[in-house]
Amino acid sequence: MKSKERKSGLSGLFKYAKNYAALSVTGCIFSGVSAVMSLVPYVCLYFIIEGLFSTYPDYTNEKEVFDYGWMAVIFAAGSLVIYFAGLLLTHFAAFRISKNMKKAAIAHAVDLPMGYVSKKSSGKLRKIINDNADMTETFLAHQLPDTVGALVLPVAILIMLFMFDIRLGILCLLPMIIGVVFLSKMFVGKNMGFMQTYMDALEDMNSGAVEYIRGMPVVKVFQQSVYSFENFYRSIMKYKEFASDYALNCRIPMVGFTIATNGAAFFLVPAAIIILASTDNPKAFFLDFMFYALFSPVCGSMMTRIMYAAETTMQASQAINRIDELLEEKTLCDPDEKREPKDSSIEFDNVTFSYEKGQNPALKNISFLVEPGQTVALVGASGGGKTTAASLVPRFFDADTGTVKIGGVDVRDIEEEKLMRQVAFVFQDTHLFKDTIRENIRIAKPDATEQEINEALMAAQCDDILRKMPDGADTVIEEKGVYLSGGEKQRLSLARAILKDAPVIILDEATAFADSENEAAIQRAFEELIKDKTVLMIAHRLSTVRNADKIIVLEEGILKESGTHEKLLEKNGIYAKMWRDYRSSVEWKFKKEVSA
Repeated sequence: MKSKERKSGLSGLFKYAKNYAALSVTGCIFSGVSAVMSLVPYVCLYFIIEGLFSTYPDYTNEKEVFDYGWMAVIFAAGSLVIYFAGLLLTHFAAFRISKNMKKAAIAHAVDLPMGYVSKKSSGKLRKIINDNADMTETFLAHQLPDTVGALVLPVAILIMLFMFDIRLGILCLLPMIIGVVFLSKMFVGKNMGFMQTYMDALEDMNSGAVEYIRGMPVVKVFQQSVYSFENFYRSIMKYKEFASDYALNCRIPMVGFTIATNGAAFFLVPAAIIILASTDNPKAFFLDFMFYALFSPVCGSMMTRIMYAAETTMQASQAINRIDELLEEKTLCDPDEKREPKDSSIEFDNVTFSYEKGQNPALKNISFLVEPGQTVALVGASGGGKTTAASLVPRFFDADTGTVKIGGVDVRDIEEEKLMRQVAFVFQDTHLFKDTIRENIRIAKPDATEQEINEALMAAQCDDILRKMPDGADTVIEEKGVYLSGGEKQRLSLARAILKDAPVIILDEATAFADSENEAAIQRAFEELIKDKTVLMIAHRLSTVRNADKIIVLEEGILKESGTHEKLLEKNGIYAKMWRDYRSSVEWKFKKEVSA
């Protein structure tokens, strides 16, 4: 069923229309009627010319000429009025449909696993939800009614081409047939997957641009250029190569299409000279020739409209498919049988996990237990699986095989809301909203009292931050020059976690990039945060794990060692080597600072 929807993405567009589909359909009908009416003035013109020929040189009694003239004006004006009325309806419907698409996509994204959102860059998600919905809005408001008009026109034009002279009609039709041949060459062969590749390239470039802009301070500090951001540079070059290749592939077909659709005179004039020399009624034939000479540009215009209609239809179809892909992503479903954790323990039971099918597992048969109230640290080289393991506890992802348990219950059997109440997170990369400090903290517990918020701020060592703020906890962050350092943001993030007061803490060591002053304050806040809590810590600085109840060493997704700091040093294995390397780096840094 899904594959069928994918093949004809536009067929699923009106599922977002709800009560507005009738407006869009009516607008398209108006566009078709307008397209037919726009051809009537050409017929009127034929009869006007015929009347002028037949009454030459005395036009005083030729009332029909004026009647046809007024008819041409009325139909031309009526065509415009009906067309704009149709556009009004399609615009009204398009805005509502676009809004419904965005609401559906955002509502679904909220229910997706956190892992999916973290894997997709904000630029790419914005492109999927916002830009694609806007693209369908433009299509529904403008291109769809124009496409209907472009599809109705050929039928009306074919009738008109054979209305007066079949021979001249065939000669006008011939360039259109040649144009269709050239047009098809632009959308087959190498160019068949053009629109999908084009949309992919735009998404990659959009994502790379967002990352580049966010990293601008780093670029400026280290005097780098766009070349230092390989993903962004690569996405630009990929788009450039694709656009250049496509333009070159379409060069000959496009030139041929343009010449053919605008070259009716190339066929008409020579044929007219030949036929005129042998016809019995040159006056009538010349009249027919003038009509076709005036009408043939309409055929070229129609072909151009069909070309653009085909392109925009493909573009809109791709946009809808991408939103449908997002909506088809599996959400975290509530379990059929909801169970309550008996305590705050964390257990990994033979867990294997891969980010995508076919990839090497990020975790391979991992098993360990964190008792209630214990602090367990995950250490190892980058890419070893530390963050992956921690992300399975709050169900950012679900394990492929094995089970992750909290309080003896599989996390997949715990209701999402209760699971989120059970776990608090503190990450290195913290996010604060453009709001007051108080509201940024309250997000962890919406019903918190003022006293609870103030106590959380004090416990997180944020008193010095509040003292320097113009309005204390009511100061709006990132407004009127109010900005916080990375360490200060991290302490506010800790205040959130303290206010939440969840029994399980997932801690991605927050002091990795803090200065010495902030690090000391953050360490004091940690002590307050982890009191009587079960803590799973991702450690980057080994100095912070010495007092952990257990240290787990992960290497390439495999649990290599487990034990206390002292026992692991006695083993003289991977952890012992990591500790020696860490001590050497600290001593080197200390000697360097002393010599400086």
